[in-house]
Amino acid sequence: MTGYDFSQLSVLVVDDQLPMRTLLGNILRTLGFSDIVFATSGDGALDQLSERAVDIVITDEHMQPMSGIELIRLVRVGHRGVNPFVPIIMVSADTEMTLIRAARDAGVTEFLAKPVSAERVFCRIRAVVENPRPFIRTTTFFGPDRRRRRMPYASSDRRAQPYSYNDGRERVQERVN
Repeated sequence: MTGYDFSQLSVLVVDDQLPMRTLLGNILRTLGFSDIVFATSGDGALDQLSERAVDIVITDEHMQPMSGIELIRLVRVGHRGVNPFVPIIMVSADTEMTLIRAARDAGVTEFLAKPVSAERVFCRIRAVVENPRPFIRTTTFFGPDRRRRRMPYASSDRRAQPYSYNDGRERVQERVN
């Protein structure tokens, strides 16, 4: 986890649980980040984002009264004048495909499953820094391009092909809609 100087990047950590904010803050400081701000709610995050620019947002999904997915949707529409292009990493213990798809469809940049580690946080941040994805705007979506890699397909409709979601632990075949 060397070779990067994150000291000039700013990060907003959004989580309603103090232990998780503390853990992420400690990991980010260990990785070399010095400009770390915290919010305990989606509204607090929007306040922070409307007052200052940050380079990366790391948000929990399960928060009240606003979930992480709701926060992402508001950021992507530029609510309160926030930068809709800011990379967003969602952190969640819930790794059901329905949540991951909902986060993807809301415009998340990266997804990080709990329990977190310094290595996994570093990998997601490195992905954001090394491989910034172009943003796509359609009538129903605005956010980073959801396509991760080019895949050959045999039919006239790429979406009819099965897609392999591989998180490193198991292989799951699902039909992409």
